[in-house]
Amino acid sequence: MPAHVTRPVVAHPGNWVTTDEICDSVQTHHPEHPRLGVVLRLIRNTGVEQRAFHHPLDSPQISGALGIEDRNGQAWHDASALAEEAATQALEQAGLQPHDVTAIVTSNTTSWAAPGLDVHLAGQLGLRPDVRRIALATVGCIGGAQALTRATDLVTAHPGARVLVVVSEALSTIYHHADTSLQSMIYKGLFGDAAAACIVTADQLQPGMRIDDTWEYLLPNSRDRYWGRIDASGIHFDSTRAATTAPADAMPALVDWLKQRDALAPGWAAVHAGGPAILTAAQQGLGLTDAQLQHSRASLAQVGNLGGSSVLDVLRRTHDTPPADGARGVMLAYGPGFTTAALTGTWVS
Repeated sequence: MPAHVTRPVVAHPGNWVTTDEICDSVQTHHPEHPRLGVVLRLIRNTGVEQRAFHHPLDSPQISGALGIEDRNGQAWHDASALAEEAATQALEQAGLQPHDVTAIVTSNTTSWAAPGLDVHLAGQLGLRPDVRRIALATVGCIGGAQALTRATDLVTAHPGARVLVVVSEALSTIYHHADTSLQSMIYKGLFGDAAAACIVTADQLQPGMRIDDTWEYLLPNSRDRYWGRIDASGIHFDSTRAATTAPADAMPALVDWLKQRDALAPGWAAVHAGGPAILTAAQQGLGLTDAQLQHSRASLAQVGNLGGSSVLDVLRRTHDTPPADGARGVMLAYGPGFTTAALTGTWVS
């Protein structure tokens, strides 16, 4: 059964930080870093011009030496509050009331809480007590695409389902000056904070993407590409040199799946704005044009890598210059593991 997606709502916190300010911060805190010149060059090469943080760059929550307890508590408070904002707006935009929602799928990787974001939102939004819940907690940047996949499963299994999808990340919590690895330095300039929400239903509520099929792939023996870890200072994301080739390594399997569905030449694309290397691999592997990646590149430049919210921000931007009615497209995102999620869809006006 096809699943229709409403236009995503993306909420940003109010502290906008430029890449110049990030570079100044790095220089101030690490003037004697042995690879400072390389670090600054790599930060500027991320393609990000600005991003929003939950707190000012010089605040204790971002540049301070808070430990894991304070960082996690603050990140949870920030991510859950912004998730409420995005979810409320998504319901209003779709013309729905909280009791209309029959299921909720959430993704939140950058703070730990039990119960999680699904239970929190059910209570705060006033969802019905029998709402079905799926909480994704460790999927990272693939969260938006993975949540849409799970929502599609729910719509297929339960005709009449109205699924609220909410992704919220406080990625600024990984901004550590104690961690001077090259990867940590790059991530300082790459990520931004945001929450995104949309509704997935069998009946079309708005013009937009109809999900026709979904695909998930775990690249064999790839746990060493991207991963997260926790120490006394908080959450860290790490990667190895092999991470740079991971999207290309997963591409043959994706191409084969798209060929089987006669969807290898998409008319539009919503690709996770994870960084220049990810967008280049998608462009080369799928034969995408610069125009088809314009929304991904704009998202990366204007708000940074939003983790799981990123691909929903790209889909939101696609609504601004919508494809032709009936145009087939693809959504693509990657996450730690190394995991890939793709969805084929048709634009329905």
